[in-house]
Amino acid sequence: MLLARILTATVIVGNGLVAGVLFSHAIGVWPAMRSLAPDRYIAFHKSFDRAYDPLMPIIVITAVICDAVLAVLSADLVPRVLFASSAVALIASGIVSQTRNVPINHRVKALDPAAIPIDWVDPRGEWEKWNHVRTAFAVLALIGNAAAAVSAI
Repeated sequence: MLLARILTATVIVGNGLVAGVLFSHAIGVWPAMRSLAPDRYIAFHKSFDRAYDPLMPIIVITAVICDAVLAVLSADLVPRVLFASSAVALIASGIVSQTRNVPINHRVKALDPAAIPIDWVDPRGEWEKWNHVRTAFAVLALIGNAAAAVSAI
């Protein structure tokens, strides 16, 4: 079915982008950000995350919708379960992002790098922990989606 092929390609690309961005951030960008002095970290964070907040949720939601439709359309149990499980993992990644990482991002972006409050608590350890959690969910979803795609071959 052509629709299933288009949705499968869309979910693989979307989920791959999400997992890739989060993974790349976790192993490349984040170690650099973590090593910066607080004022430089805040300035960098404010300039770096401008495009993520509006774009990433759109990609995640699109992939979740594709996964849900594919789970319904799949005639076989294995891809049905894999697509559904991947949707759940992507939803979990999105929930962690929206309830943990994004609020920290907003707090950091509200700061003036030249006037950090004396009682400021550095959020980098907390942000990193939740970033690893959401990255793990996104990668698990990608594994599930890839397995579902190849199970139909």
